[in-house]
This record gives sequence, structure tokens and C-alpha cells, in this order.
Amino acid sequence: MTSFIHPDWPAPAGVCAVSTMRQGGASRAPWDSFNLGDHVGDDPAAVAANRALLRRELPADPVWLAQVHGTRCVDAAAAAPGIEADASFTRRRGVVCAVLTADCLPVLLCDESASVVGIAHAGWRGLAAGVIEATAGAMGEPGDRLLAWLGPAIGPQAFEVGGEVRDRFIGHDAQAARAFVPAASGKWLCDIGELARQRLHALGIHRITGVVLGDTASHNSCTMNAPERFFSYRRDGVTGRMASLIWLE
Repeated sequence: MTSFIHPDWPAPAGVCAVSTMRQGGASRAPWDSFNLGDHVGDDPAAVAANRALLRRELPADPVWLAQVHGTRCVDAAAAAPGIEADASFTRRRGVVCAVLTADCLPVLLCDESASVVGIAHAGWRGLAAGVIEATAGAMGEPGDRLLAWLGPAIGPQAFEVGGEVRDRFIGHDAQAARAFVPAASGKWLCDIGELARQRLHALGIHRITGVVLGDTASHNSCTMNAPERFFSYRRDGVTGRMASLIWLE
């Protein structure tokens, strides 16, 4: 059975969102089974079958992006399929914004009056470069009118990074040091959710909900440490992709 996470957040009526997990699709190992990425080596027929299953949950085909760990945010209502970007937004009802992830953090945004939604693919590179800021800016609403939901991503006990990553975030904001703890390897364990919350707070966005990264007792857990539920690039290398999607009904 295909599994979905329906965000538990105080979004206004008219805002719809969903995040997928890995079960219930047509793909075979190592993409088993609900892989939605068409760029990871999976059988195109299996990906098409999986996307058809997802389509049943949606008002229209998602506006898929060619993600490059950057900061470009496009208007999904006007974007060509496969446009190179890592975020999208829309004010048009029935247009589905989407990102694919397999450890990176999906950040979903809406305003309090259900007039605009946005979504960002926030790996550490995009997060450091400002993909959240670009998405919120494109939505054109002040931060105190926006709400955020953070989807499933790699947890703070599993995301090991080098000192150059820590230095880049601290160079932007000294408070980022709180998101890093020393690892036994001599590197650093990074809390990507905390880094995202700091960026959101700096924009005036304080209504933030989402997964409790590292909580292995529920589906809201670390992607790397829950192989039965989530794809993880760090864990497996060749693997599938989950989708997070948001739209206005």
C-alpha cells in the first residue's frame, strides 16, 4: 500500500500538502518501491507507474523541477516541466508545486489567508546559499503572515559534515553553531532542521511545524535511519526519491 504523510500543521483551509514515503510502488531494488525520481537510473515505466499513483492524490500533474542544489525559485503556474530550479511557488489554484528528496529537507510554505504556497528543496548547499529566503521572497508576503512545515530529512545524529560546511553557516550567522556538535570522526554532526528554523526565524516566520528529526518511533524520522520508510542517498547511494507537494485547492 502506498504511504503518504499529510502534514499536521495549522495551514488555512484551501492549502493542501502531502509527502510520500517509499512503500507501495512499482520500482524494484534498489529503487524499491515508490520511487518518483526519473533521473536516478530506475526503469522509466516503473517511475511512470509510481507518478500515476501519486497523481490520484492531486488535482493536476506536479510541476517537477530539475534540482541542482541552488536557490532559483520559479512560478509553477508559468514554469516549463523540468525547469532548472530548486523551489517553486504559486498563487493559482490547482497548480501543484513539488520537490524530490532523499535526505535533503523539503520546506513547505503558505500564507495565513491561503493566497500563495511555496516549496523549497533545502540540502545544505541550497540552505546555505539562501533557497528559503528566495522562496519566501518570491511568495511576496511578509514573514509574519507565513507558515512553514519541514518534511522528512536526514536527522541530526546521522548527518555528518566537514568543518567547511559548519564554517559557511557560521559565517552567515554565528547562531548556526548551535546546529553542530563534534562527531567521533573529527567531523561535525549537523542539524539541518535547526538551520532551516534559524533561517525562517530571521525572515520573521515563527509558525514552524514538521518532523521531529531523529524520532525513529514514527514516520517522522531520520531518512537515513529508517530504510523501511524512506529513501536515503547518504545511506544507499543508488536509491529512489520521495516527493513533497503543496497546492491551493
